[in-house]
Amino acid sequence: MAAIETRELRKEYRGRAVVDGLSLTVGEGEVFGFLGPNGAGKSTTVKMLLGLVHPSGGEVRVLGGRPSDPAVRARLGFLPEQFRFQTWMTAEEFLRFHGRLAGLRADETRARVPQVLETVGLGGRGGEAMSGYSKGMLQRAGLAAAILARPRLVFLDEPTSALDPIGRVEVREIIERLKAEGVAVFLNSHLLSEVEQVCDRVAFVKAGRVLRQGTMRELMGGVLPVDLRVDHLSPGLLAVLGQIGEVRHTDTNTPGRAAVELWLEREESLPALADAVHAHRARLYALSPRRPDLETMFLELIEDTPEAARTVRTPEVARA
Repeated sequence: MAAIETRELRKEYRGRAVVDGLSLTVGEGEVFGFLGPNGAGKSTTVKMLLGLVHPSGGEVRVLGGRPSDPAVRARLGFLPEQFRFQTWMTAEEFLRFHGRLAGLRADETRARVPQVLETVGLGGRGGEAMSGYSKGMLQRAGLAAAILARPRLVFLDEPTSALDPIGRVEVREIIERLKAEGVAVFLNSHLLSEVEQVCDRVAFVKAGRVLRQGTMRELMGGVLPVDLRVDHLSPGLLAVLGQIGEVRHTDTNTPGRAAVELWLEREESLPALADAVHAHRARLYALSPRRPDLETMFLELIEDTPEAARTVRTPEVARA
């Protein structure tokens, strides 16, 4: 069962479509990045997935049911970007309140509140009024509320925007634990480096439509760029490298050094590169697989630059 499935989802406001034919699928236990510029329809999409806004058309299924179903909503967690919490409460009171809203029993809530406070880095601070919390601490409290009822699908909207580097690492660890427990995470963030580190798949959206979705490898056409540096590049070695992968660029202008950029179809070919270098009696200085750059792909897709058609390819185009 997919955690999220939409087909031609649409939402209009005053005759203007802010979400226009959006189709995507998020699997159970998957961390899914939802990326796009401001005004792309991301917030409206999340509201429809949460059952807070009714679609104008199309289909949407969340955890196998309708988002408006109370039984479905009880299995969802949500940390909004623009959070407004009851800061006159202590964090413990705030979480007990959310526990009641989620339908948890009183004994479950009592046991769960200190656990989630510890998880988000607020252990020992639950008795303090949230009016004295920093923005980062409030964000941590909101994250605690999002995971309090052990949801099966969590929506995180800019979950690290107010956090320092240590807090960002802690949020990544929380996301990884949720994934290990089979919880799906729908992540919206402008920090593309964060998305790269935690997401299994991403979708790029613009004007309410999905431009591309898939893993980083799929978005790059299923190729793995590799940078190779050796002390010399003989014609025989270059010919063998061309049999292992596609040689995209060579640089032999530096004395005693030669650089080669190759594109491999699969990661399993990496050992063959090292074997080829040693077989041709060259000294290996670097063999560096290069991850596709999410920021570059984002800008090329969103800005519709000519480079997008050449660099960012779907798997079907690459295979053709």
